[in-house]
Amino acid sequence: MQRRPERDLARVAAVDAAALERDALAALAEAETADDVERVRVEYLGRKSALKLALREVRDRETGIALNTLRETLEAAIDAREAELSRAELDRRLTEERVDVTMPGERALRGHLHLITQIRREFEDIFLGLGYTVVDGREVETTRYNFDALNFPPGHPSRSPLQTLFLDDETVLRTETSPAQIRTMEAQEPPVYMVSLGRVYRRDTPDATHSPTFHQAEGLAVDEGITLADLLGTLDYLCKQLFGSDRKTDFRTHHFPFTEPSVEAYVSCHLCDGSGCTVCRHSGWIEVGGSGMVDPNLFEFVGYDPERYTGFAFGWGLERIAVLRHGIPDLRELWRNDPRLLGQF
Repeated sequence: MQRRPERDLARVAAVDAAALERDALAALAEAETADDVERVRVEYLGRKSALKLALREVRDRETGIALNTLRETLEAAIDAREAELSRAELDRRLTEERVDVTMPGERALRGHLHLITQIRREFEDIFLGLGYTVVDGREVETTRYNFDALNFPPGHPSRSPLQTLFLDDETVLRTETSPAQIRTMEAQEPPVYMVSLGRVYRRDTPDATHSPTFHQAEGLAVDEGITLADLLGTLDYLCKQLFGSDRKTDFRTHHFPFTEPSVEAYVSCHLCDGSGCTVCRHSGWIEVGGSGMVDPNLFEFVGYDPERYTGFAFGWGLERIAVLRHGIPDLRELWRNDPRLLGQF
């Protein structure tokens, strides 16, 4: 049988329970923080403490009872001192860290809708107030609805893969939201008063005024007796709602495959108020978007009687509205998600 080293026997014999308890309680009384209490715990009850080492060498019942009683006494004293300091810390915080509920609180930062989403909803609200309906179209369309139904001739440049994103020979990412108008006319008889808004795609190189993905808002009205004057009045009302009642509007003839006659809408420059500057190229006017009276060929495509019904259509870019209304120099800034810019709106 292996004999116990003499130095271990001496260490056990040297443990004076009464003295150890007195020293531990004195150290606890001097402890002022939770860290101080933890140091006392490690020193007197840790794995390498004199009490723990002595307990490992106990061989008689009386010594074991005495040392275990001492251990329980010290554990209870340490827990009590820890609770006492915790209560004292709580009392101190309640006294010193009072909250004046009458003082203004810290402002919580909240997110908000993106500027393009704000303009989209504003656009929708304007036309809902005029009695129009909002129609969501398909972003993936067939060439039949994206080109054929809109009166684009076979050799039109927009049919080229250099300008349109083709998924296959007969499927494209829509270049405008107009296909939703064709589908709506196919699904119902006149009168039709609708707007369609959403993302459109074109093979453009991103720059200050162009993007391969942008948002378009288009409107269509089909009924008996609709004239060009109805279109101009509607767009004048729309411009004043979007840009302010003091903004002037102008309309100039143009050409689009799906309208005849066609006009482009202009709004007076927001910077120079029409007097001329570099933004409006010293003309005093900024182009907003295209429009015109619906070409009778489109009515024949959807089965409407062109002798009975007339209509107008228009299409504007939401990013362009944002740039014109807020003077943003580069539309790419709208999608860089810089909170210093977007937080202003």
